[in-house]
Amino acid sequence: MELRHLLALTLSISTFGCSPEVLNSPSETASSPTSEAEPETLLAKADEQSVLKSGSFVAGEHPTEGAVQIVPKNGAPVLELDQAFKTFNMGPDLVVILHRAENVLESTKPPSYPLQAGDYVILAPLQKFEGAQSYPISEDINLEDYKSAVIWCRKFNATFGTATLNETGGVSAQ
Repeated sequence: MELRHLLALTLSISTFGCSPEVLNSPSETASSPTSEAEPETLLAKADEQSVLKSGSFVAGEHPTEGAVQIVPKNGAPVLELDQAFKTFNMGPDLVVILHRAENVLESTKPPSYPLQAGDYVILAPLQKFEGAQSYPISEDINLEDYKSAVIWCRKFNATFGTATLNETGGVSAQ
């Protein structure tokens, strides 16, 4: 009797566990019998598709382009630069920051658009001058206090580019 159950289990695993149609079809996953962990998995997927804030970069001191969005991942906000992101590749000490001003360029003076201490929080050094990249946002940062994402040269206090972050109606953030 045990051999029959073991054989049936092995057949089930080989039939369903390796079938790409079962693994890749969201409709079949949603309609299949659920385990206790599955609703959390579906919630996590929905959570990761929510956009809290988003915007498009405009040039400051140097050409900067592309889009930025803040999305929840694993229960914490993450700032993401899209594949079209690009900034001047000669800047030393470039960092990604969140700034309190909605229009950073209007709140400062050209040509470098220098920033004032206390108006921003540094997320991390810029990973690369172009392409998609992600930056976790510390849980102690209140996203409501910050209205822009900025690419900033810390060494020369020069704002390379900035994007006003607009609320998108996603999950509220702290």
